[in-house]
Amino acid sequence: MNIVNKEQVRQTHRVRLPLQEPLGRISCPRCGNYTHFVEQAESVMVMTAYMQNTDGSFTPMEQSYDTEGDLSFLCGECGNDLTPFHAHFREMVF
Repeated sequence: MNIVNKEQVRQTHRVRLPLQEPLGRISCPRCGNYTHFVEQAESVMVMTAYMQNTDGSFTPMEQSYDTEGDLSFLCGECGNDLTPFHAHFREMVF
């Protein structure tokens, strides 16, 4: 039998996992969706460079985005706000 004295118990540190931080896959707590998500950006400026063709039509050559507003992360099924998981989402986009 393993006997532990009070001093050893005091030195034991408990590790608590932070709330709202996923340890694996993100799932919506409201509807259970774990496959479809939406990243929503406010105040986005889209800049597209075009080249004009000989027939007068245009072909997009390059596109860039500049987001000045807030970013939200939402469930793609029910629209529930999952923004606390946004950092995890961004780390997992490959």
